[in-house]
Amino acid sequence: MPAIVKVQLSLEALAEAISSLDLKEKRQLQELIEQQIFEAEEALYEDDADTEAEIEAVRVEYRNGELITLNLLKRNALQ
Repeated sequence: MPAIVKVQLSLEALAEAISSLDLKEKRQLQELIEQQIFEAEEALYEDDADTEAEIEAVRVEYRNGELITLNLLKRNALQ
């Protein structure tokens, strides 16, 4: 298990450190950052009352048959 080290550095210093990475390492870092952004945004959405209300409204529409699937939409467009 790798050791965890927390450091404080300026954004400028971080940018310099990133610049020194090779392409493979930059892509690995990009994947890590994108995953953390996704998780943070997901947490915001889960806690957001408006989003919860929208999700529930869509669920009700789906239960009532008020939504159309993409497959059905495609079939109708081809006819």
